[in-house]
Amino acid sequence: MISIITAVHNGLAFNKIYLEYIRKYTQNPYEVIIIDNASTDGTREFFQASGCKVIANDLNYSYPYTQNQGIRAATGEWLFFLNNDIIVSPSWDQRLIEAAGRGGIDIISAAGIENMGNSRETQALSRQWKKVKNPLMFLFGFGERNLRLMHRLMYGNWEKFCEQRFEKFGYQTIEGIVGNNVMMTRRAIDVMGFWDERIQGADWDLFIRTKKRSVEMGDIKSCHIALGVFIHHYIRMTAKYAVKATPFADAGNIIGLEEKWTREQIEKFHPDAAIT
Repeated sequence: MISIITAVHNGLAFNKIYLEYIRKYTQNPYEVIIIDNASTDGTREFFQASGCKVIANDLNYSYPYTQNQGIRAATGEWLFFLNNDIIVSPSWDQRLIEAAGRGGIDIISAAGIENMGNSRETQALSRQWKKVKNPLMFLFGFGERNLRLMHRLMYGNWEKFCEQRFEKFGYQTIEGIVGNNVMMTRRAIDVMGFWDERIQGADWDLFIRTKKRSVEMGDIKSCHIALGVFIHHYIRMTAKYAVKATPFADAGNIIGLEEKWTREQIEKFHPDAAIT
């Protein structure tokens, strides 16, 4: 059993596509845990009707707060923290689990537009995505049909694109993190604890925490990216359609990364240092 944990605040079109591909491509028995932050567009009802485990918040809470809600509700041995504006690839879960097992890694992400493992490929794919996304988003907005068109124009045959990636890299991993998808073993939760609810950029904080511990204590490896597994991310589009979203109910507790970590620690342990 794996637990898939996703926090949402509206974005029904994204949510329909997200769940469709989870159902299509997930190999292991799974539960989907949705933390709904007071959605008003039918998102909560959609996930409830789809058989997901829905935690219904009356207010809009920050990312780390909701991920910890998900941890408390999860029953799986592997916990996948996924954004709702992503499209997973065939056998994504099994390949991530296999890559983690082969490398003795407890925290792992799939590659994506934000980090392909090297700066050259990352920049090229990012430029390609902007060329596809920006004009269509400007002309047609965030409807489900347009989102699917963007994805199709970006990759062509999605399954072929993902399989070619896997054939090239297999289960190879590289140090880094892609925040829209993070898999943690139960051991990682035991060693590292829950997400720091003070840090909205919780993925970067997790990388720094884990990297620091791997260097100083050696009882866990730093976060890694599975180069042969790819997950599409629409990138920042949810922030645009949710521009009128209710502010976080726990906004008063949020601090910046630089308020927790010194400049020296950030320069030494920040995930940007893992992109070559």
